[in-house]
Amino acid sequence: MTLLEIQRRVFRAITEPLTPGERMRPCGLDGRSMREEVEAVIKPNDRLTSFQRLEIYNRQYWFRVLGSLAEDFPGLQAVVGERRFEKLCQDYLIAHPSRSHTLRDLGRHLHDWLCDHPGHAGRRHLLALDMARLEWTNIESFDAATLPVITQDGLLDFASDASGLRLRLQPSLRLITVSHPVDDIRLAVKDGVTWTPGSSNAVRSTRGRSARHDFSRLKAQPLHIAVHRQQNTIYYKRLDSESLHLLRALGSGRSLLGSISAAFKRSAMPESERAAFVQAGFQHWTSLGWLCAQ
Repeated sequence: MTLLEIQRRVFRAITEPLTPGERMRPCGLDGRSMREEVEAVIKPNDRLTSFQRLEIYNRQYWFRVLGSLAEDFPGLQAVVGERRFEKLCQDYLIAHPSRSHTLRDLGRHLHDWLCDHPGHAGRRHLLALDMARLEWTNIESFDAATLPVITQDGLLDFASDASGLRLRLQPSLRLITVSHPVDDIRLAVKDGVTWTPGSSNAVRSTRGRSARHDFSRLKAQPLHIAVHRQQNTIYYKRLDSESLHLLRALGSGRSLLGSISAAFKRSAMPESERAAFVQAGFQHWTSLGWLCAQ
């Protein structure tokens, strides 16, 4: 048996799901004997059998990856509940075991997988999808590169001839559209407060007890959210549709004038207000460092 074959068999063994009692299974999902599988590649020692030795790694693998997903997706855990979340993560990791040297990538496919497995979220499937999308976007935004920004004064340098000016968005700026206020919900979860529809109902949770959230009266409505990083902290900012379309057009490589035109293509905003709207938008976005030169 080659070293590569041994590594593959050990990896397959340690990624086998645990029993409900959090022990290594006597039989794998494909029916093979785990004891025989382990004894083929691991020797016992004077204290532990081959099975017991590999069980340590099997358990630690699952404790670590489940803990990592709980850290990265606390909002999703709050939406579906702790027990359902653990089952969701176990089934997801069976389909998408860790393939990277970093746990950062563990949830890369979670949103798409959850799309195809709605039963794991029950009646809150759409809310869970929105939350999974936001929380993966958090990870992408946090890890994205930082490029030199263009300032308000820098934009004024092109004021005389802006027809061909092209800008790009800061890589850490991500724009998403969702149907639920997952930004507010996630902030409440992270802050340990109870969330209910209506910010006036958010109260600090009782010391030593988990906050209980109320999603029963939550109604779907489209929301545009900018996820951005400032000094290693992720922030959310809601956008109107004109700002969303303008930023997306800039991010796609369109010229400044072409992007402005795209922003108001289906807008009901009076033409008399548009110039001031664009000016205020660019002033704010440059102050946040969202815009970079091509």
